[in-house]
Amino acid sequence: MSRLPRLAVSGYPHHVILRGNNKGNIFFQTADYERMLDLLQLHSKLCSVNIHAYVLMTNHLHLLCTPQKDGGLSQMMQSVGRTYVRAINRAHSRTGTLFEGRFRSSLIQTERYLLTCMAYIDLNPVRAGMVAQAKDYTWSSHAFYVGARTDKLITSHPLYWELGNTPFAREASYAEMVDAGVSVNQQSALTRSVLTGWALGEDQFMAQLQQKTVRRVTKSKAGRPEKPSTE
Repeated sequence: MSRLPRLAVSGYPHHVILRGNNKGNIFFQTADYERMLDLLQLHSKLCSVNIHAYVLMTNHLHLLCTPQKDGGLSQMMQSVGRTYVRAINRAHSRTGTLFEGRFRSSLIQTERYLLTCMAYIDLNPVRAGMVAQAKDYTWSSHAFYVGARTDKLITSHPLYWELGNTPFAREASYAEMVDAGVSVNQQSALTRSVLTGWALGEDQFMAQLQQKTVRRVTKSKAGRPEKPSTE
């Protein structure tokens, strides 16, 4: 069975994950994390992709981003991936592949899942047992959103601005939301969608999204289609 083309529609947020080959590390020292952030900043601008959130883990990374033009997301990830692998191989005297094939992504419904996905991304290091709180992890966008540092990579989504009328109010509201955590059902839905590539959202959203792409946005039901009733 041929592989479906990637589901990517400009103007919608996409949850992206890029993993190390055989669960191996993709970051080995501080300079590697910094190099990845520099590349994302450069190529997101060149490819017209707004990055709203990120986390760089030892053996994978997550992004939440909105491509502003068709093909922009794939162009950005391919450019970043090629350049990063060459730099890492050179810096660490290694050869061969670094990533587990192509990146995975899913398109998510903005109103229902965007802020939840941001919290999900921030909480990756907490779930992994690397830190006690999201604010304790260096290589994520969480510090930017709670007012602890600036971050030229980030383009805040309008939904974040709706969290409060002042920077302090937005930062406090967002920190409270992340501290409250993500439910098991939401976590499972976000993980499943990004690993399978199917869009995530309510039925009405899915129907509207399907009008914008020839690629299926949801998985077909298993089995033969039902015969029409003769009654």
